[in-house]
Amino acid sequence: MDTEMPAPAKEAAGRAAARYVKSGMRVGLGTGSTVHWTIVELGERCSAGDLRIVCTATSMRTEDLASSMGLEVMTPDEIGALDLAIDGADEVDPQLNLTKGGGGAHTREKLIAQMAPRFVVVVDETKLVDALGPFGTPIEVLDFAPGVVARRVQALGAGTVTEREARSDNGNLLMDAHFGTISDPALLAGELSRIPGIVEHGLFLADMVERVVIAHGDGSVREITRSEL
Repeated sequence: MDTEMPAPAKEAAGRAAARYVKSGMRVGLGTGSTVHWTIVELGERCSAGDLRIVCTATSMRTEDLASSMGLEVMTPDEIGALDLAIDGADEVDPQLNLTKGGGGAHTREKLIAQMAPRFVVVVDETKLVDALGPFGTPIEVLDFAPGVVARRVQALGAGTVTEREARSDNGNLLMDAHFGTISDPALLAGELSRIPGIVEHGLFLADMVERVVIAHGDGSVREITRSEL
């Protein structure tokens, strides 16, 4: 999903996002190849004695990575509340609306992001789009009636709804709905949320996002904050 961007640029952005983490914080850790480097940076700072934090993870693979780096990882219920969440995205539009869920973790990612008053997103420049939609919209769905759910999603305008072979960490089905250009992410997000059988969708609206940290192919890193828009 991020293979177009050179690894050094992704590492620079991931490590840059880690600077928002301070000792004493409760931190939500996202999933993906750019935020991977955020977790590595946090682990190195903790190992050096420069940082003391507790974390919760959005996926099993993130939990495994964080634990391997020596970070203290708790469940969301154990940690209770967060000071900050850092995660990646598959698409970012000019208003900072997001598509997430390429890795199938969007339900846990949204739960963790909404636990934090500050949500920092880290991506490479290939994830910037004029409008959400080209990637597709990931959906986590109950096993009970996936065909019914897919038809209702198509009734909202999806040209196709495809089912993945892999399941989510929650054991549910994963689908991708292809709407083409999404002109009104907030409207579509609300319509998807009202379909019974959809556990969660991958549209994350801009009001959740504090800032986006962006890696460029030349190794530079820049940020866009929602307050600037």
